Amino acid sequence: MIKVSLIPTAHVERIWPDVKPFMERAAEYTYGRYTVDDIKDSITQYEHLLWIAFDDEGIKGATVTAFKNYPKMRCLDLVFCGGDDGLEWKAEMLRVLQHWAFDNSCDEIECSGRLGWAKIFKDDGYRPLWQTYTLPIATSGLGV
Repeated sequence: MIKVSLIPTAHVERIWPDVKPFMERAAEYTYGRYTVDDIKDSITQYEHLLWIAFDDEGIKGATVTAFKNYPKMRCLDLVFCGGDDGLEWKAEMLRVLQHWAFDNSCDEIECSGRLGWAKIFKDDGYRPLWQTYTLPIATSGLGV
């Protein structure tokens, strides 16, 4: 059974060796814009959040999010994502992030990425804008 957890900033150092390989692969798709160390810094020094998907066997994947405030809208931005067997943990990660977005007064979830994300999000209600994908948020929160 897949579970998803937000990792408090104080615990990122401890968990980083387990998620670093996933973020190294994510950094490759930034085409020189970020290194894996930049991704870690975005979590430990700025307001980016690290989420992990895991089961009894270990961590399956990780996502980095940040709030993005536009003049007329607040979004939860999926900044980086990586892992193994993404289809195994994607649904639970999105479910938790959709509720997190609702609880934090977001209007949408968005991510910008390579064209392959269109195939990954095709059944999740996304709306493509350029190569930016917006996802609906939950209609209720987690109550946290």
